[in-house]
Amino acid sequence: MRQTGKVYIVGAGPGDPELVTLKAVRLIGAGDVILYDRLVGKELLAHAKPGAELIYCGKAPGRHAMQQEMINKALVAYAQEGKTVVRLKGGDPFIFGRGGEEALELAAAGIPYEIVPGITSAIGAAAYSSIPLTHRGSAASFACVTGSRCRGGETGIRWDLLAHSVDTLVIYMGVSHLPDIRQELLAHGKDASTPVALIERGTTNKQRTVVGTLADIHELAESQRVKNPALIVVGEVVKVREQLAGLEQQALAEYGYGEMFG
Repeated sequence: MRQTGKVYIVGAGPGDPELVTLKAVRLIGAGDVILYDRLVGKELLAHAKPGAELIYCGKAPGRHAMQQEMINKALVAYAQEGKTVVRLKGGDPFIFGRGGEEALELAAAGIPYEIVPGITSAIGAAAYSSIPLTHRGSAASFACVTGSRCRGGETGIRWDLLAHSVDTLVIYMGVSHLPDIRQELLAHGKDASTPVALIERGTTNKQRTVVGTLADIHELAESQRVKNPALIVVGEVVKVREQLAGLEQQALAEYGYGEMFG
């Protein structure tokens, strides 16, 4: 009787291939089958062993290589064949990664599985943009929320609470809905002067950061043609980026180097 394999649901980090755990690299090298997402760096797939089956199952807005139900069934089927399966997901599997759905499907089918966390884009992209999500004196809390469900007034997201209950808001998958998100926050009392950063392709060599306020960020996003994948950071911590840049320029002028602050 063939022994059931095991599935590893692995976080690949936010884009920079060096922001991945040693455990993730080891498992990629051990996988018989690797199902990988759109934002997984191709450099990570180079760690796969010869003969490993690589299956692209990425999702872009309006274009899904595989529907989630198909992915779930594939994980179960390959494991039932006795294979070691690696489900490689951008960021962290349990932060807007639908890793919980995949784990539930595996558990219901009696398939052994393990979750391997990864650096989520909120942490990685903000750090690479010199924006601390918490900062003494200005931010003691932050919340991560998806912006993809922002459709007019029926969002299912409590923007009225988020506008005032946390210091820093990090919004995933929200750039295409930025005017709606902005309007929700303003309608629920968020100050128009609140700093906002848009981080496009965070932690990659194509990273770009656009900074403005709630008053003008939608216009800046349009004029700068900011596209997904991008992250929205709302809060006073965005000002730290400018402060660090100023200090770096000062260090460059006074001491002749500008790498002090990363």
